[in-house]
Order: sequence, then C-alpha cells, then structure tokens
Amino acid sequence: MKIARFSVQGDPAYGILDEETDELIVLAGDPMFSGYTTTGERVPLGSVKLLAPVIPRSKVVGVGLNYAAHSDDLGQAAPAGHPLLFLKPNTSVVGPGDPIQLPPVEGRIVHEGELAIVIGRIAKQVPVERAHEVVFGYTIANDVTARDQMLADGQWARAKGYDTFCPLGPVIETELDPSALEISTFVDGEPRRSGNTRDMLHSVPEIIAFASDVWTLLPGDVILTGTPAGPGGFVHGQTVEITIEGIGTLSNPARNRG
Repeated sequence: MKIARFSVQGDPAYGILDEETDELIVLAGDPMFSGYTTTGERVPLGSVKLLAPVIPRSKVVGVGLNYAAHSDDLGQAAPAGHPLLFLKPNTSVVGPGDPIQLPPVEGRIVHEGELAIVIGRIAKQVPVERAHEVVFGYTIANDVTARDQMLADGQWARAKGYDTFCPLGPVIETELDPSALEISTFVDGEPRRSGNTRDMLHSVPEIIAFASDVWTLLPGDVILTGTPAGPGGFVHGQTVEITIEGIGTLSNPARNRG
C-alpha cells in the first residue's frame, strides 16, 4: 500500500492512498508506530499538500557509486567488496514540490534519482537473509549534490548535506520488490538519468546488512541506494522529476537561495 504524509492547513497527518478514487484514507497516527487504524475520514488527494513521507529522526544513509556506469561517469572506482557509505543530515530532507535551494557555490549542482529504503524497526547487524524484516517500505529520493564542491573537498559531507538536498516522496510503498525497478530522471521534461535497480552493484539486502553493521538503524532512518548514470546538472528555474515504477514521481523545482 502507498502511505502519504500530508497537511490540509494544519498539522501533518498520514493516509493510505486509494488509487481508484485518488483519495487518502486518513490514519489515526504514524503507521510506523501506531499501525493502520483509520479515522473513517477520506480527503481528496488534490486538496492536500504532500509532505516528505518520513523525516528521519536519526540519519539519512547514502550509498555512492552503486551503479558501475555511474562510477565510470565520475572516473572513480567503487570500493571492492562493500558499499561506499556516507551520511546526509535530516535537515536536508524536503518533500514533493518543495524547492531545492541552490547555494551560491561554484560549479555544478546535480540530481541523483534513487530508490530509498525506509527502515521500520531498530536494526543492528542484520543478516542479509533477514534484511526484509526491518524495511517499512520504499520511496523516491533525489540525492542532490554540489559535484564540484565534492571533488574539491575530497569528501562528501558539505556537497551532499546542504539544506533541501534530499527531496523524498511522494509516498512510501510498503509492498514492493526492489530488485528490478526502472528509475528515470527528467529535467524540464528532458530525459536525463535512467537505469534499473537490477544493475546495482550491491542489492538492497546487502546494503542494509552492511549499513546496520556500521550504525544502529532506527525507525524512520532512510537509506539511499545510489543513482544510475547520465547527465545530472540543473539550474535555477528548472524542475527535476524522478519516476520509479511502483512508487510514482517525485518533482521539485530549483531556486537560487536568497
């Protein structure tokens, strides 16, 4: 099922998307902690503002260079035998339709459309074969990166950590096989990056197992699984759209930071 976090001129609420009627079945609380008890209320999807479907209480974990073709694009080799991990702060998270605020730095700002894992329970040293047990669902992420700053710094924290550099949404799909999903990214309707999760160097279970060996993963933590290859630059006034089959489309405009 598809879970949305939304507001209607008030506090955030959660709902199950009824795709036949384009309505949200309102939930009594956060389903990650309160289950799927409904209030009996329905609201039209078009009448609400969709929010980031989850705000990580702890961290956003990123995986770099998880597609061979993307590694070739950057001229960097992925680590042998294990995922390359980094962190983004939870202050980088924004929701569907929210602007990506471009900082006044030199060089390219690039989009990286990615499948995102939403962790649903405390997870530490999870075996690969049990990784599915700690997954709440999947959403779409844009791992926005100040590419030239990343290369200049020699590490990734600043380049990937700016406020608004982690759009998430539009929903969390709780029933999804992540092993062979098409991912497509467009800028103002122009095709840019595209790929399939079957081409990831490290699978979703492998990523969860490795990341949970490094950190304790908490409910609401998000893991970004890497971006396929393709040109990634975008500028003020353009809109980035990322589509993943089975989830939907995440769209965000770009604005220069005032």
